Amino acid sequence: FWFFFSAFNRKTGEPPLINGWIPYLGKALIFRKDAYKFLLDQQKKFGDIFTVHIAGRYITFIMDPFQYVYVIRNSKQLEFHEFANKMASKTFDYPALSKGKFPELKENLHRIYQYLQGKPLDIISDHMMKNLQDIFEWKCSQATDWETEKMYKFCCSVMFEASFVTLYGRVPAADGHKVISEIRDKFIKFDASFPYLAANIPIELLGATKKVRKELIHHFLLQNMTKWLGGSKVVQARQDIFEKYELLGDYDKAAHHFAFLWASVGNTIPATFWAMYYLLRHPEALAAVRDEIDHLLQSTGQKRGPTYNIHLTREQLDNLVYLESALNESLRMCSSSMNIRISQEDFVLKLEGNQEVVLRKGDWIALYPQILHMDPEVYEDPKEYKFDRYIENGKKKTTFYKAGRKLKYFLMPFGSGISMCPGRFLAMNEMKMFLFILLSHFDVELAENKAVRLDNSRMGLGILLPDVDIAFRYKLRS
Repeated sequence: FWFFFSAFNRKTGEPPLINGWIPYLGKALIFRKDAYKFLLDQQKKFGDIFTVHIAGRYITFIMDPFQYVYVIRNSKQLEFHEFANKMASKTFDYPALSKGKFPELKENLHRIYQYLQGKPLDIISDHMMKNLQDIFEWKCSQATDWETEKMYKFCCSVMFEASFVTLYGRVPAADGHKVISEIRDKFIKFDASFPYLAANIPIELLGATKKVRKELIHHFLLQNMTKWLGGSKVVQARQDIFEKYELLGDYDKAAHHFAFLWASVGNTIPATFWAMYYLLRHPEALAAVRDEIDHLLQSTGQKRGPTYNIHLTREQLDNLVYLESALNESLRMCSSSMNIRISQEDFVLKLEGNQEVVLRKGDWIALYPQILHMDPEVYEDPKEYKFDRYIENGKKKTTFYKAGRKLKYFLMPFGSGISMCPGRFLAMNEMKMFLFILLSHFDVELAENKAVRLDNSRMGLGILLPDVDIAFRYKLRS
């Protein structure tokens, strides 16, 4: 009855409405359980455009990848930043970036992302490479015989510390590693509650999360950050901007810094895990990537081993086609981001083939690229890991087809258009460098024969976590 009553009130041109029988919740529970399966089922019933009622929101899904461009192109009517700002301010506990209170703060912060592109990207990537090598040497240089560790924990430990030191600087205390480990442990506790915070569940209902968040933010107070040595230009530029806004309190500035840390590692850590896990699960992939790495070191006259410093230019990193393809393939399989836009007015979205979608002000539009990533028409055997899927005739493959037509968008782990992750180039470099050092210095293999699956609790929020950790072992390469 509820479904038919609501469907009856639809305007001409509005997509079919899938409402659910529980007032307010709508289809929230079934969507949260398995969004991918739910959306595929609705597509079979209702076609490529439909609206779903999820927890008080009406979200119109555009399932046809050829229509993505029309959503991405209409950035004036279909806005993203306001939604992201509200969610981030609530999740990380800083005041919303309102224009009245903080004029141009949003624009000024956005401008800073130039430090993550071009020449400045080369500088920050060089620092990251050096920090990764230092951490690997400190952590692993004694591994003359096999050492066994849990893989996710290992990736988390190395990537968190390398990212922290690269962005915010070294903690000068004698126990600097210990201090960063303590921050990391709190970060993991907070991160476990992130899906609930993103779903608008009050932090007061999430146990110790509020206390942990406060402690994490406290680490980023100015009196603590000024003690750290050799921070990045991007963080310094953010600090300089915050100082111009008197209405931003010390705690608010610290909360912004904490949010930036989460944005830097929240998805990169699980993505690094999956890249490593799939390589170790597929010996032919591991051999091809390692061969490519060894060949580059040989051709540039660099020696491998923890005592040697390896330097890679951006061009050299970009030319590691097997490494990049293997990384892209793992991203295709483990990313589950929902690209959201919010209609700023009553508006008719014009699509290909004379199709139109009538939207009301405040309606949500969503793209769900995981459907594209797992489409057998675009990717043959999409559930299989094929490390060379993005290589053709020894070069990067960038042409993929559906129904005989070339796709503009075929791999979207970092979002799209105005919502595209500004740190995506640094994230890709970091993951490539992690794998480069790991495979050039160490023999690595799985120590357990068990399948690790995707944990769906973060569906729609980025990279999915593994449902269990798995043991691996490593030793220095002879």
